Amino acid sequence: MPKKSPKAHPVVVVTGAGAGIGRAVALRFAEEGAKLGLISRDEAALEGVAEEVRRAGAAGAAIAAVDVSDAEAVAEAADDFAEELGPIDLWVNDAMVTVFSPLEEMTPDEFRRVTEVTYLGTVHGAMAALKHMRPRNDGHIINVGSALAYRGIPLQSAYCGAKHAIRGFTAALRSELEHDKSKISLSMVEMPAVNTPQFDWARTHMPKRPKPMGTIYQPEAAAEAVYRTFLTRRREYWVGLSTLMTIVGNMVAPSFMDRYLARNAVEGQETDLSVRPERPDNLFEPVTQLHRTHGHFDAAAKRRALTVPGQPARAAVVGAGAVLFAVLGAAISLASMGLRRG
Repeated sequence: MPKKSPKAHPVVVVTGAGAGIGRAVALRFAEEGAKLGLISRDEAALEGVAEEVRRAGAAGAAIAAVDVSDAEAVAEAADDFAEELGPIDLWVNDAMVTVFSPLEEMTPDEFRRVTEVTYLGTVHGAMAALKHMRPRNDGHIINVGSALAYRGIPLQSAYCGAKHAIRGFTAALRSELEHDKSKISLSMVEMPAVNTPQFDWARTHMPKRPKPMGTIYQPEAAAEAVYRTFLTRRREYWVGLSTLMTIVGNMVAPSFMDRYLARNAVEGQETDLSVRPERPDNLFEPVTQLHRTHGHFDAAAKRRALTVPGQPARAAVVGAGAVLFAVLGAAISLASMGLRRG
């Protein structure tokens, strides 16, 4: 089990706090008595979350109804949180939007919007957090990633591109912090398919309603992984066996993954229900009534997820590959010697 936080009431800022993983993360830290700074576009939803985290045990809660694609607004929210709650100890970048669509059916504005919220929103959050953490040379930033940060899938090119970009950004920023001998921690948590309202309100150009692909986990499992990351300060966690298999599978057999996803990932992201013409989506404007922690897949979702540190898992795969190649090489050498003697 991870150790307890050394600080009784850490100040934790969560973007995308109005629903899904962000809301579950806020509630998990509330249980530990944290002070929460909550960021989302929908003020009514945030007020509900603030009341919920106070009931769950939060030592304080403040809200900022801002769009994370607006860097200035995010920076102002950070200033307000620091003034009201105290120095920011942890910043969790979780806000995201997506579009389920083949690339040729998307507009440039849709692609840009996904990138601005999902990728640049993370950049803006990190910038705002560092402004407050660097003078103290202390703090922790957690970027919520995805298995799709390693392996893109059909119908979500903009989202996959944004998650890949977050991984590259995180690696670059980590190197800068290492160069400066900074004590600020930077982590990334790669998530599996999670039962959130994303699939109820994401824009889609497909005829059938979207659904998570593969093994589905509850938002609380994702939140527990974020909390573990805060306590251990590890650089990366992979959440769920499906995430592990996706990342490893793409490492060892990318062409196979191409073919597998081509055959399975389009229909695998669609339900049997048709999309209603009047269905609202949250790409450009929030959908207030759908703000909640869970989506519509409770019956299929798992409450707990295997969570493994990314670096040891990656090393194990590389090590296993090295052993396999060594054994094959030895076998080939012995076979060659036998042929020569024969």
